[in-house]
Amino acid sequence: MVEIELDGQKVEVLEGSTVMHAAEKAGTYIPHFCYHKKLSIVANCRMCLVDIEKAPKPMPACATPVTQGMIVHTKNDKAIKAQKGVMEFLLINHPLDCPICDQGGECQLQDLAVGYGGSESRYEEEKRVVFHKDVGPLISMEEMSRCIHCTRCVRFGQEVAGVMELGMSHRGEHAEIETFVGMSVDSELSGNMIDLCPVGALTSKPFRYSARTWELSRRKSVSPHDSTGANLIVQVKNNKVMRVVPLENEDVNECWIADRDRFSYEALNSDERLLSPMLKQGGEWKTVDWQTALEYVANGLKQIKADHGADSIGTLASPHSTLEELYLAASLMRGLGSDNIDYRLRNAEFSPTTSTQVRWLGTSIASLSQLQRVLVVGSNLRKDHPLFAQRIRQSIRKGCALNAINSVAELASTGAWAMPVANALLAAPDAWAQALADVAAAIAAEKGVSAPASGQATDAAKAIAKSLLGGERKAILLGNAAAHHANASSLLALANWIGAQTGATVGYLTEAANTVGAQLVGALPNDKGLNAGQMLDGKLKAVILLNNEPEFDSAAGAKARAALNAAQMIVTLSPFKANMSFSDVLLPIAPFTETPGTFVNAEGRVQGFHAVVKPLGDTRPAWKVLRVLANLLGLPGFEFESSQDVLKQIPGVDSAQVPADKLNNASEANITLTVSAGSTPAVASIYQLDGLVRRATSLQLTADARHAASLDANVEGVAA
Repeated sequence: MVEIELDGQKVEVLEGSTVMHAAEKAGTYIPHFCYHKKLSIVANCRMCLVDIEKAPKPMPACATPVTQGMIVHTKNDKAIKAQKGVMEFLLINHPLDCPICDQGGECQLQDLAVGYGGSESRYEEEKRVVFHKDVGPLISMEEMSRCIHCTRCVRFGQEVAGVMELGMSHRGEHAEIETFVGMSVDSELSGNMIDLCPVGALTSKPFRYSARTWELSRRKSVSPHDSTGANLIVQVKNNKVMRVVPLENEDVNECWIADRDRFSYEALNSDERLLSPMLKQGGEWKTVDWQTALEYVANGLKQIKADHGADSIGTLASPHSTLEELYLAASLMRGLGSDNIDYRLRNAEFSPTTSTQVRWLGTSIASLSQLQRVLVVGSNLRKDHPLFAQRIRQSIRKGCALNAINSVAELASTGAWAMPVANALLAAPDAWAQALADVAAAIAAEKGVSAPASGQATDAAKAIAKSLLGGERKAILLGNAAAHHANASSLLALANWIGAQTGATVGYLTEAANTVGAQLVGALPNDKGLNAGQMLDGKLKAVILLNNEPEFDSAAGAKARAALNAAQMIVTLSPFKANMSFSDVLLPIAPFTETPGTFVNAEGRVQGFHAVVKPLGDTRPAWKVLRVLANLLGLPGFEFESSQDVLKQIPGVDSAQVPADKLNNASEANITLTVSAGSTPAVASIYQLDGLVRRATSLQLTADARHAASLDANVEGVAA
């Protein structure tokens, strides 16, 4: 430790720290623009100049390392004069149009100019003008004349997103931040550049000129998309969600969120929202009241149960639903006498499950930033889990070796993940089990033990084996494609054997916001129930669809429509006008912003949230709809007055973390190395993951969405 004196206060910091770090520890604010705690230090704005005794001139606090006995003054006349001088230079070319600037009210330059700017400028010449750039549907670069060249956006792309999409061209007064050769900004984390920009140069294109920051109420929430459970601040005006920004949580999402977390709110206000219950009568949809709709559903379920038995009724639930909704859906089914409930819509294999098996990450999210070795199997890591990917990118910057087993399409080059891959074993999905067996064989040969399955120690397998046998902090991560695989149990069994031999943790990245939670509440069949694949094969007379669209959210794809059309009654609970071609009843349920609820993320972290706006139209929280439906069916045990009452009934979620004894990635002993030829796991592209992102206009205009749409069109063309 090094001790310095900062404004008369003794401060101890680690050797190698800077004056800025010492100031942060002491709670002393030093004005700055280019410095950010998550980015590298460049010291190019000079706003953080401080007076250091025995130094010949003011020094930048962000780039000056501390030394024993250093005496620093951040607020004496010399420091203040230097800081005011820098501010004068910054304002020479900055357009003073704060009243119309979209950043007005939350602009770092505006705030600091109050304390460090002069009452008038000595500069009388013309200000420079920088022409705007069109870089895509998410980020606006309309006012680049406001850019102060802090390069936060450039460094973010290189260091966090892993893609250098922005850079500085030219020099001096001609210098400007831009993409090269007129390209767009396409990173799945690009929206964070908006938060990083200290002025009004980079702003949100969907939010642009729609509200002022002081008009917005700020309310905490949790992302309903992937399994990170990113913490959010939802900004609201007149009971309408206007913007979503990150809420800092170092253990989960740090200070970042993915673009789908940030911009999916557009769907909340779209024309596709379902505002009232609807019944299909004579082939036409008619709006009805809640009493009529729920009595219709209850009477229909009673009749079908009487005619065909409870086993003819089933529920397909989305893993993006809240813990309370999934618990009540499972309780409703079992109250009717049916065990047909499943959240695993995209799975191709449905191995026997028990209440003690809850597939999870196998380690903490924060630990992904400190790994020394990692093997990722069956994941488009960067697109499936953008925030997990950036944490692993941090590990690689510290020396971690990344190994991958994937298909050629998902990992054709290191650029696919925007991080260097040390060793890759490329194979078709139906050969992934064999690829893992090859790695296991290489490890077995190295350690002199018996291999768990027949494998060949190829050069690629040996390279991965050697990597995993080195280092200390190691993880084997099974991605969405591995979880949905037709040979998923064999992949897990092989991964567990490799993990045991190498000392690596083994876990699933998990697909959705509540994949872990859905397992905790038993939203999947026991021995006698039908799984999602069987239910989507036309075996049911009545199906309840909770917050999903089987055509897009299941492995059955377009075939689901014909299977569900064969049922006598299909009930859709959704915030949107979904499944209209085959549903008989549409019940409008609240999206995550209009209902309280709980998500359990990949690491087993329990995160509750409240509604941030009132339900739109006649929308009702799904937990209330399911409770009332159960009451109409005469089922006991549904006397809940609030979502908290429901939560209290769920064991193991009464604290912030699911108990370790409930999280279990154990596997069956059987290992099969062959599956049906051409079995490709069902995996959603980044902006097709759920109904919210599918209806977010700006996200559907991105390069990722257009690319996925072109692939789908090609597949449909081939099928035709």
